Amino acid sequence: QVQLVESGGGLVQAGGSLRLSCAASGSIISIPVMGWYRQAPGKQRELVTSILSTGNTNYADSVKGRFTISRDNAKNSVYLQMNSLKPEDTAVYYCYAFKYQAYWGQGTQVTVSS
Repeated sequence: QVQLVESGGGLVQAGGSLRLSCAASGSIISIPVMGWYRQAPGKQRELVTSILSTGNTNYADSVKGRFTISRDNAKNSVYLQMNSLKPEDTAVYYCYAFKYQAYWGQGTQVTVSS
């Protein structure tokens, strides 16, 4: 069982930055995939970015060059640095982990004002 707790969401103006954190209940060394999804009002949940235990990453086209995911095994945490935020980035952001099954955090709201 993996429990995930996100933090760091909030309200920011367009062009600003936020850093989301996701703390896991135990060691993440053996978790093959971790990452972030987001869900905007009236839209389906979409993959934002993921990071493998090898350190390989992938990003949605809409966030490439603006968002950076990182993983700190010593702190059992994953981070999402979001720069040059746009109003269309407004959503609830969910941390996830996949090890035999998917685990989800409770979500953190990110609101970008124009």
